[in-house]
Amino acid sequence: MLCINNASLDPFFNQATEEYFLKNTNENIFMLWQNDNTIVVGKHQNTLAEINIDHVKEKNINVVRRLTGGGAVFHDLGNLNYTFIMGYGEEGAKVDFKKYNQPIIDVLASLGVEAAFSGRNDILIDGLKFSGNAEHIYHQKQRVLHHGTLLYASEIQDISDALRVNPLKYEGRARKSVKSRVTNISSHLSNDIGVKQFGETVMAHITKLYPDAIPYQISEQDTEAIKKLADEKYSQWHWTYGYSPKYGLKKGIKTQGGHIEVHLNVAKGIITEISIFGDFFVNKDLDELVNSMVGVEHREEAILSHLIRMKSEEYFTNISAEELVEAFF
Repeated sequence: MLCINNASLDPFFNQATEEYFLKNTNENIFMLWQNDNTIVVGKHQNTLAEINIDHVKEKNINVVRRLTGGGAVFHDLGNLNYTFIMGYGEEGAKVDFKKYNQPIIDVLASLGVEAAFSGRNDILIDGLKFSGNAEHIYHQKQRVLHHGTLLYASEIQDISDALRVNPLKYEGRARKSVKSRVTNISSHLSNDIGVKQFGETVMAHITKLYPDAIPYQISEQDTEAIKKLADEKYSQWHWTYGYSPKYGLKKGIKTQGGHIEVHLNVAKGIITEISIFGDFFVNKDLDELVNSMVGVEHREEAILSHLIRMKSEEYFTNISAEELVEAFF
């Protein structure tokens, strides 16, 4: 087993690192890593329905989609992530959270903390969640990617603020995150050893658990390939937002020119249907502008650019393109 301490805090690089080692190596792997100021959404989720977009922009929070399913999570430097990449061989392809959660439970037991597997995909202390887990099965090489969060000393309010959205705004079949009451590991320790030493304790347990475990440093060749994957996939809007399942949005805003309500449907990140309602006044027939929005990416920069190009202010009385774009998110 290759044991990796990944020092990168770049969420796009880190997601690419998991995929790279999953698909390009045959060895079993255990890795510890961290993201800073990042929301990670599940592969099958509608990103915009999971994040507090205004808070994300205000706090300059990174948003990235991962390779595994499950719900959205917020990472800060009080959180530690762990990854197993293992061959499943003759035992067959199956999702087995408990197998990979047990080492974490054992580490906490050695520190005097009783934790328990929830039966779904979480690990709990006193009924409170500190670890959410997800898996991806890569059939081409008969390998399983399992990863999980370990809330050691995260800012719980930051988690809530980053993931709080209006539940009525977005409609769709994408998997929604299940909100849980959470806790930090450090709150249950008699001696707070800090997230760095906690990570060292986890790594020491893994190396003892797997006799073939050896340290591995990410090489320059690895880094070059990982950066390429991060640049071409994980940092791209089309993966993080455009990959979202079909969804609908309804949002109303109040402007100097009146109330505006936008209804739209989106597929693969592209607006497929749109209607605009309200008590505003218009200078020109809106149909031309509304019809022109079909085919535009449901992305703020793309929509604002389109509205400016179409001179939307010539259609609406006292409503700027900058105001109008707020109704699309």
